[in-house]
Amino acid sequence: SLNYNQRQLSKLGVAKDLGGSVGFIAGGLCEILPIWGVLLIGALQNLIGYSSLWLIVTGKVPVFPLWAMCVLIFVGHNGETYFNTAALVSCVQNFPKSRGPVLGILKGFAALSGAILTQIYTMINFPDQASLIFMVAVGPTMVVFALMFIIRPVGGHKEVRPSDGLSFTVVYSVCLLLAAYLMAIMLLEDLVSVSHNLITIFTLILFVPLFVPIVLSFCEGHRDPAEEVLLPKPYQHDAGNPEQDTREHEVVSSEFKDENPEDVDSLVVPEGQKRIAQLQAKLFQATAEGAVRLKNRKGPHRGEDFTLMQALIKADFWLIMFSLLLGSGSGLTVIDNLGQMSQSLGYDNTHIFVSMICIWNFIGRVGGGFISEIIVRDHAYPRPIVIVVAQLVMAVGHVFFAMGWPGAMYIGTLLIGLCYGAHWAIMPATVSELFGLKKFGALYNFLNLANPAGTLVFSGVIASRIYDREAEKQARQHHIQSHISGSIFSGMLAADESLNCEGSICLFLSSMIMSGFCIIAVILSMILVYRTKTVYAHLYGKSC
Repeated sequence: SLNYNQRQLSKLGVAKDLGGSVGFIAGGLCEILPIWGVLLIGALQNLIGYSSLWLIVTGKVPVFPLWAMCVLIFVGHNGETYFNTAALVSCVQNFPKSRGPVLGILKGFAALSGAILTQIYTMINFPDQASLIFMVAVGPTMVVFALMFIIRPVGGHKEVRPSDGLSFTVVYSVCLLLAAYLMAIMLLEDLVSVSHNLITIFTLILFVPLFVPIVLSFCEGHRDPAEEVLLPKPYQHDAGNPEQDTREHEVVSSEFKDENPEDVDSLVVPEGQKRIAQLQAKLFQATAEGAVRLKNRKGPHRGEDFTLMQALIKADFWLIMFSLLLGSGSGLTVIDNLGQMSQSLGYDNTHIFVSMICIWNFIGRVGGGFISEIIVRDHAYPRPIVIVVAQLVMAVGHVFFAMGWPGAMYIGTLLIGLCYGAHWAIMPATVSELFGLKKFGALYNFLNLANPAGTLVFSGVIASRIYDREAEKQARQHHIQSHISGSIFSGMLAADESLNCEGSICLFLSSMIMSGFCIIAVILSMILVYRTKTVYAHLYGKSC
């Protein structure tokens, strides 16, 4: 209704992506405000930004300049960073021993929210598309107002309970059931004409699985506070722990006892005791020197709590950042341009691919958190090894788009959606393990900058220019053919229309470039895996 061209719409899209990624303020406020205060600010931003857009689109107020529209979209979508940061920080602090599953589930539902809102919008059957903006402005705000005093870090014992495994299994089952159900009803609505009453029933059933985790929390038996003390505590390495020193002393002594069997002459015993005394002296000296180095060292070590500025001077943090930028950025470029890509390959129903990639994105986030948690818990191996596999598969997905083979859209959408989602379950968990939970909000929101940076490079610089160049070639050929056939007016109309490119040639070069960058991301992730093997062995090796 505002008659924007493609370039103006692209600027609005960039403003939206920036708003959803720039969360420094949200991360900083999490350290000085209660969680409900952070959620309140985000809800107000969401309401102000999107309600202003709704008033403009519906003609209730005059149209603002393009830069002002970009600001409004930025403000409205930036409210999402407050919701994400508050939820992630609270849940990671509440479940510090299950970071992979928690982050996977939360980020998964963030990806699935678009498909759920679309289904709700279809059920309500608004008279125009502007009503969708109104729903986005009011719906999340109402939910936040209802829940902002519930979402918070909870005190008490935070060790792993025996029931945690069953609880996460139930939640995972609900997630997969919800994704499968949503996929089924979207395909049904796309292929068959479904009545509005049936759509309403489908949407109401959609909310049933969401109440299962709530019921699960109330059904869990009450545990006496005295029993909390009896829960097993993880092994902690502490140089000043007397019990650990005793164990180390026992280990040294036992080694020499094994070397001196009982049938050895008693004259050898004093020599053995002397060796034990010498080794004990060396052990105490090494402990003292380690304590001095610990006192004099500058900054924390990996696995401890870092501030954002301390993390920014670490090579591991930048390996994570650039690997995420290349892998996630190329995946987000496909997601943002999926409608245009499907049209180029000759598909009419473009929205089905958009809905499908939301589902695959969701499954990738949930599955990435689940699989990576198994790897670190059972094998004490670095979590980023899953990202190495995901980025390799993503490179293959880009090749499918480049070749344009029959069914390539379906296979490429599946591979890119799964692997893009895995990035946002695994990388935040990796950052929390290597750089601590104390400043996790700021660290996580800095990582979010990988999305707009990636789309700026891949979509704004590479993909869009290549697409426009191929579209101009085809338009020029069409214009020449129109003049040859004598259709001068047809040629003039074609020149005024927006440029569209048809065929796999539109995607070939840009997709192959993004596939190459995914291979570079694989190399960076493998370097990160090599550098962090000892850290993960220290963090999880004792519990395996």
